[in-house]
Amino acid sequence: MKVLFIGDIIGKAGRRAVKELVPGLKNKHSIDIVIANGENAAGGFGIIPKLAEELFSYEVDLITSGNHIWDKKEIYPYLDCGAPLIRPGNYPAGNPGKGSYLLETPVGERLSVINASGRVFMAPIDCPFKYLEKEIEAVKTETKAILVDFHAEATSEKRAMGLFLDGKVSCVVGTHTHIQTADEKVSSKATGYITDVGMTGGTDSVIGVKAEEPILKFLTGMPAKFETANNDIELQGVVLEINSTDGKCLSIKRVKEPLNG
Repeated sequence: MKVLFIGDIIGKAGRRAVKELVPGLKNKHSIDIVIANGENAAGGFGIIPKLAEELFSYEVDLITSGNHIWDKKEIYPYLDCGAPLIRPGNYPAGNPGKGSYLLETPVGERLSVINASGRVFMAPIDCPFKYLEKEIEAVKTETKAILVDFHAEATSEKRAMGLFLDGKVSCVVGTHTHIQTADEKVSSKATGYITDVGMTGGTDSVIGVKAEEPILKFLTGMPAKFETANNDIELQGVVLEINSTDGKCLSIKRVKEPLNG
């Protein structure tokens, strides 16, 4: 099966890129499943039910997220309504939502997607390594094809997770830092990996927001209100080919598609 994983969608510009570019990418790469990290879809911080439904209407099959999933309280009840929107599963028990979701293509191929958050330079939540080890064993009863969205800040933590899960899952994709890395590979154990898939939104920016306020904050140390950028819009991510029978990753290819006009 072919999977398009879209990097963190930033505000209106990112949503527009998904709307206008996904149909062409699906056709070009013969995509079966579209997954997108949507935790920044609402003005760059969080997501609300209306925008989740908007992304689903743009042929996104599943939305993953990260630490910003909690930014908009409107999303809390929606996380428990059964929609294909997941959040990092290593938050404490009792939080809204769940950390994994089983997708199925029209021809019956199955893919389990698991979401987890890192802890280095982030919230001190439950151990992502132990959580993923346990969750992978649980979803293996449904399918051998397993994709992990590891939402983390530190490159070292992401790389460690990739090696920890090597041979245990089909692919580990990193999200959160919004800068696409050039280290995509398929290991000798047939697990695909990339440290960060990048972002989808205005790239003439500081990780998706207009540059003036972040620069001023760096200069002064004072609080600033960030606005999402709208120039040089791109859709960034990866295209994966996964053998749905044995779960092996056959290929991983970076996507960096500009939105013209």
